[in-house]
Amino acid sequence: MTTPLLDAVRLHLAEQGGEPTPARVAAALRAQGRPLGDTEALDAVTALRSELVGAGPLEPLLRDPEVTDVLVNAPDEVWVDRGHGLERGAVRFADVAAVRRLAQRLATSAGRRLDDARPWVDARLPDGTRLHAVLPPVAVGSPCLSLRVVRARAFTLPELVAAGTVDPETAALLKAMLDARLSFMVSGGTGSGKTTLLSCLLGLADPAARIVLAEDSAELRPDHPHVVRLETRPANQEGAGQVSLRDLVRQALRMRPDRLVVGEVRGAEVLDLLSALNTGHEGGCGTVHANAAHDVPARLEALGSAAGLDRAALHSQLGAALSSVVHLVRDASGRRRVAAVHVLDRGPDGLVRTVPALVRDGRGAAERGPGWPRLSALCSAGAS
Repeated sequence: MTTPLLDAVRLHLAEQGGEPTPARVAAALRAQGRPLGDTEALDAVTALRSELVGAGPLEPLLRDPEVTDVLVNAPDEVWVDRGHGLERGAVRFADVAAVRRLAQRLATSAGRRLDDARPWVDARLPDGTRLHAVLPPVAVGSPCLSLRVVRARAFTLPELVAAGTVDPETAALLKAMLDARLSFMVSGGTGSGKTTLLSCLLGLADPAARIVLAEDSAELRPDHPHVVRLETRPANQEGAGQVSLRDLVRQALRMRPDRLVVGEVRGAEVLDLLSALNTGHEGGCGTVHANAAHDVPARLEALGSAAGLDRAALHSQLGAALSSVVHLVRDASGRRRVAAVHVLDRGPDGLVRTVPALVRDGRGAAERGPGWPRLSALCSAGAS
């Protein structure tokens, strides 16, 4: 099947409109006046529907329940992560133009623009998949796509234990923190499993509690009966209509949340979150990017400083707002696991630091640290 013929059929379908069913694709082929055998016609139908429906040749990968990320670097370079690190996929695109068409179609399905004037997009597809795409010349050689799959349901805590993400002692501690309504942050690098763990933990909250989620991109899927989900909105092409994460946090506070959750703290919303956790909103939580648990105070300090809050005020708010940090890592084999649970402590200088309460080594063995008595006491006090 030649590219000109496929292009002609694609144009015919676009002009006619409607769903590109196999029958309509076959009719478009016949309209080109070229006789085709059954095998050639079937190949053309398959190729065109692959481009016109869903994620095209990536669709089988996104339907694989083990796949968490699909990355396209070039037409013949597709990578897949099934939870054990990146591996080369067998999927191939016909050419660079095919990759570009898929990227633009996915962006359009998410209500976003992707073209030479706006050569990148960060959006959520209708099925929840997170899309990031960059076009040349910003991306050298070929458009690049990054697709992060959001599971339809959250993992349960026993499933995370079975997968090695947490050990039984850490799982018991996390459950105790939820029951005691401690405020905490889940930290880690990109792709370390922060959202997965937080979704799981929120599912353990009291079924009668009202959870209000504020997210830049709606990815949390807690298995809980009372969840309200808020998502940011970018500005339109005229630069109007933007709804920021800080706007969402402020609105969430007026929605009577029993637990306020910020999907990812990465800007000025840190001020509103800390303020909320200091004014009676117990059990709040969120995620934050950090290299290690002890880096979290410095990371939040940097975010607060960029938003106009001085160091002393930030640490004062932080010390009263948060109780602990749960840190995840992704090791060399690609396995995601909880590496440490720290408790927050405010020193004589007024600055907040984290103290290890439970630390897991690379083999998964957990060891209690100097912060264990304090965190255990907080859990006991909150549960009583």
